[in-house]
Amino acid sequence: MRAFLLFVFLLFTASSSIADSRCDTHVPVQRAEIGELSLVYQSVGAPRDPALLLVMGLGGQLIHWPDDVVQALCRQGFRVIRYDNRDAGLSRWNQLPPSANLTWELLRYKLGFAVAAPYSLTDMANDGLQLMTSLGIGRFHVLGVSMGGMIAQHMAAMAPKRVRSLTLVMSSSGAAGLPEPSPALVQLLARRSAPNRQVAIEQQADLLAALGSPQVQDDRAALLQQAAVAYDRAFNPEGAQRQIMAILAEPSRVRLLEGLRVPTLVVHGTADPLLPVMHGVHLAAHIQGSQLRLIPGLAHRFQEPFKAPLLAAVLPYLQAQRQDFSHIAGL
Repeated sequence: MRAFLLFVFLLFTASSSIADSRCDTHVPVQRAEIGELSLVYQSVGAPRDPALLLVMGLGGQLIHWPDDVVQALCRQGFRVIRYDNRDAGLSRWNQLPPSANLTWELLRYKLGFAVAAPYSLTDMANDGLQLMTSLGIGRFHVLGVSMGGMIAQHMAAMAPKRVRSLTLVMSSSGAAGLPEPSPALVQLLARRSAPNRQVAIEQQADLLAALGSPQVQDDRAALLQQAAVAYDRAFNPEGAQRQIMAILAEPSRVRLLEGLRVPTLVVHGTADPLLPVMHGVHLAAHIQGSQLRLIPGLAHRFQEPFKAPLLAAVLPYLQAQRQDFSHIAGL
């Protein structure tokens, strides 16, 4: 019996070691040439495993997906692909988009006029679809956070036969009448220009603090360090402004959502200051057959105390979706 238990222990240890190696988040990033764009991405996990595409939110970079979260997803048996959206991180334009004035477009938005954005969330969804095509991946799961969840909704509508499942975190349907964030938070979000590195880092730390949960006391030094890492990798305030305009120009997605027939999980926090909890409730209510998980105290960031509740909501769902397709040859 002791020999058998030792064998099981060694087998488990070896399997864990293999999984840790397979899910190494320090593998190099790569580039994919997608027409007018050069998208930077990272693939973590075995190429033969079902693919899970992570879509980041406004101004976010692929590094804003915490490594331990990516590893947890990979250990569920997924090939996890995270990338820098257009106008974010190390992704770059091969052909620059039209210029636009955020201040002017914000005024038009407040007055009820149409916003003229250089590109749309549909364009951003097409970026992700083309990235997966360039990698030779036909079908895949999508997990989007905030604006990334909005982009993911379009992916499912544009390519319903390719998107196996949706996981929408801290996102919205974009419908009129939903609770709005405070004007102070909107100002922090739109404040993207800075005269130097130190000011830019301080501004980003302010924004991170404002997006956090009131249940968590943030360490200012840690926020500044996070902001510094992101700034030193890439700083593109004009790109973030164009992404804001893409969001403002977007009409309600309710009709789009009502037509979706993709398995969907909606995860939202009860303390979200940017997209209050009714955004998540409304989103789930308009996707047929969707599941809703509300996390008490979660705000609009991947804060350490909420990683475990987030993973507890997401991992069983994704594992169930993965198993539903495990019988299909070649997946």
